[in-house]
Amino acid sequence: MPMHRYFKKLIALLLLVLGSSFASWVEAQELNCTVKVVHSQIQGTSTDVFESLETAVTEFMNNRTWTELQYQKAERIDCNLTITVKKYDEKNDMFSCELLFQVTRPVFDSSYSTTVFSMRDGNFTFSYNSQDALDFNINNMDNTLTALLAYYAYLFIGLDLDTFSPMGGTDILHVVESIVNNAQTMTVPGWKAFDDSKNRHAIINDYMDSSMEPFRQLQYKYYRQGLDEMSKNADRGRTAITEALEMLKEANSNKPISQLPQIFTDFKRDEIVNIYSGHGTEKERQTVYDIVSNINASQNSYWNKIKK
Repeated sequence: MPMHRYFKKLIALLLLVLGSSFASWVEAQELNCTVKVVHSQIQGTSTDVFESLETAVTEFMNNRTWTELQYQKAERIDCNLTITVKKYDEKNDMFSCELLFQVTRPVFDSSYSTTVFSMRDGNFTFSYNSQDALDFNINNMDNTLTALLAYYAYLFIGLDLDTFSPMGGTDILHVVESIVNNAQTMTVPGWKAFDDSKNRHAIINDYMDSSMEPFRQLQYKYYRQGLDEMSKNADRGRTAITEALEMLKEANSNKPISQLPQIFTDFKRDEIVNIYSGHGTEKERQTVYDIVSNINASQNSYWNKIKK
């Protein structure tokens, strides 16, 4: 990632903190979102509505200005939404879907992009008609689809900002919390507290929980001080990543019921193995192995490669 992109990202963070009014005239368009609607399970229905949905979601995510931060086109946050339609009630315009999402971030001075967050939302349920104009108003959330998309748009932006500055996405992530709070009256699943340890409420609630602050702090340590440093000094970068994984251990200890540490190790599995397999000291590799194995023993066949 070129150095000028980091300067601009840091300037954007400064504008967010200071609330500078002169940032408001710039069209942010923060996201570079690739959307795919998979409808192979639905038979006997015209594909027009699914193609319309894919186009509408793509335009809503990418053409909307979500914040007052300044983003050049090349600086937009890369993300992917794969919406798999499980059921479609044509009469009532209702879609029952599964969403697989991923948000990525370029690593400094390399061609490598790293995953910042990725998981499945199995309760991506909404109404949509091809005649609908998608709009979002956080104070009047009367559209299930735009509420869902806004939740993920702000989540992606907030998570990305956390990787560039310690807890730098706080203001944006408070918007995510507000969306969840305002969605409590919606009848579609995924918004309610305690219904599911991995639903939308649980993800933002855990991420912003004070006991999980080490998990938020590891974002900056892992990406900015870890991965971004590895092109200049691999040992120094790896040391920072080890310190970040110690934070992961602390967060897991602070709130064992949270699914975030396990989710993190799921989508970071291959990356962590590649960082440590055959690299670093034996003590460092053992430390990392103990942390990730304790958090996510289901991946032990992969974690064993760390010690080799």
